[in-house]
Amino acid sequence: MALKRGKRDEDNRAAADLAVPLPRPVERLHSGATPLGDLLIAEGLITAAMLADALTTQASTNEPLGLILLRSGSLTDEALLSMLAHQQDLSAVDLRHQSPTPEALALVPEEVARQYGILPLLVEGGELVVVTADPHPGLAPQLATQLGISVKVTVSTRADVERMMATHYDALTGISQQIDAFLGARGGADINYDALDVQGDDAPVVRVVDMILSQAVRDRASDVHLESRNNAFLVRFRIDGALRDVSTLPASMAGPIAGRIKVMAGMNIVERRRPQDGQIGSRTDGRDLDIRVSSVGTVWGEKLVLRLLDRSKPAMKLSQLGMSDIAYKRFAEAIATPYGMVVCAGPTGAGKTTTLYASLREVNAEERSITTIEDPVEYMFPGITQISINEQAGVTFATGLRAILRQDPDVILVGEIRDQETARIAIQAALTGHLVFSSLHATDSVSALYRFIDMGVEPFLVASAVRAIVGQRLVRRLCTGCARDLSPAPEELAFWEKIGGSTSGGFRTSTGCNRCSGTGYVERIGIYEVLDVDAEISERLVHSRPSSDAMRDLAVANGLVSLRAESVRLVEEGVTSILEVMRSVHTL
Repeated sequence: MALKRGKRDEDNRAAADLAVPLPRPVERLHSGATPLGDLLIAEGLITAAMLADALTTQASTNEPLGLILLRSGSLTDEALLSMLAHQQDLSAVDLRHQSPTPEALALVPEEVARQYGILPLLVEGGELVVVTADPHPGLAPQLATQLGISVKVTVSTRADVERMMATHYDALTGISQQIDAFLGARGGADINYDALDVQGDDAPVVRVVDMILSQAVRDRASDVHLESRNNAFLVRFRIDGALRDVSTLPASMAGPIAGRIKVMAGMNIVERRRPQDGQIGSRTDGRDLDIRVSSVGTVWGEKLVLRLLDRSKPAMKLSQLGMSDIAYKRFAEAIATPYGMVVCAGPTGAGKTTTLYASLREVNAEERSITTIEDPVEYMFPGITQISINEQAGVTFATGLRAILRQDPDVILVGEIRDQETARIAIQAALTGHLVFSSLHATDSVSALYRFIDMGVEPFLVASAVRAIVGQRLVRRLCTGCARDLSPAPEELAFWEKIGGSTSGGFRTSTGCNRCSGTGYVERIGIYEVLDVDAEISERLVHSRPSSDAMRDLAVANGLVSLRAESVRLVEEGVTSILEVMRSVHTL
């Protein structure tokens, strides 16, 4: 078995050596002297209204104030770190190049670390140094009592603490023992996995599946790939849009693991040749998951892909998507109209559903009747009627949309327009006084206009119904912990010049560190272009039908900031790299 968990710095220096300079010179305070919220307002980091909203949320959730402000986008991790360190007179630790020592990890069981939200760093002078994102005056004595050792508390950013905990309290750490138990139970015999116990909680196969799912949640994976190979069973996670090899299991475990997952998903455990789909509801690592399972037979055995949908994750606000000011203004104006169609266009994995949900959150109001039809429903909205596609029961996008129109809706969300029938019904709804949101597979906003026409919808209907189209992609952000200047390779420079980038400025890349698990990237940011289907574009579409290139030139002349231009901006600002734009937005 081989595990790949990212780079770790072997040079574990003392926490004091890694103290980071605090970005704002504020007066050092005694522990608890001033409430955190008051400090943040005094420093101009948040407004009184932001604090009031956060305190209201805290009253119902009992979560740390800093976490609530971070999640709402009101505060950055770095600013919160600065305030916490000064407020409680603690050292701030840079975790980008610091790894916990084995001695420190051995002193703190995982359940204790997660209970208190701490990561043990090292033992220094008989004292255990721990780092947390949620310090409080009673933390050190509580830990000292429970662990039986003097404790020194330091602080770091929440993102860094959570990533390091996911790395060093690895759910896959004990997988070797489960593999040994599995192989020992087999005794080398060729056992038919249909007869294996794939349901009992103590079976090694069951534990391995639980470990894989738990680690996928900790690593923020959107998909888990389980692939049968010639002499191995490969586990891969898709994180921030890119696949990573996570573990290599014995080939003999492929059948039992597939069987366990099929049992959980309500699939036919015997059928291994025909493609199957299933669904699992699971609570893993404190997250409510909806897991969509797809299986297909290959020459080496079955391959399963698990799509993980985190129902406990709140929908983003429109202001949190990362749109440029121009794109945000255009899109906000489009969804503020009482009727018409607004479309999100892009390939699979471009973040279209996230944009649609942010739009719903923006227009949701008590006086409106809002209904969605989705495949699947990824997030539950209070006050919104949501319908899930069920083709076996005859509920498709087209049939569901017809039924919705008889339910007196004001706003309709159609998860995806896949065929002419759905397109026609959605456009007719937009023309008869409804605000319709939907998504479409197209390379950009202008191509989406022509995609409707290619489906057989008349140009005059498209021009009359569609208010705006958002073309979008997702690119990975360069890790700020290891980003540095770089001279691009010749092929990167050629691509850069092709998309209109200037070679006079500098370029950034990243080398990999603890913060990014050695990948050089942390999380993703959206790239958006918003096509306003104005009178001139509508007239051209109906009467002269120019080529898509000519229509795009017209849109740019009318103020469209293209995906290409947005990609160039993000590279020039050091947010992402040329290589990442080539990988994610190569069709520009």
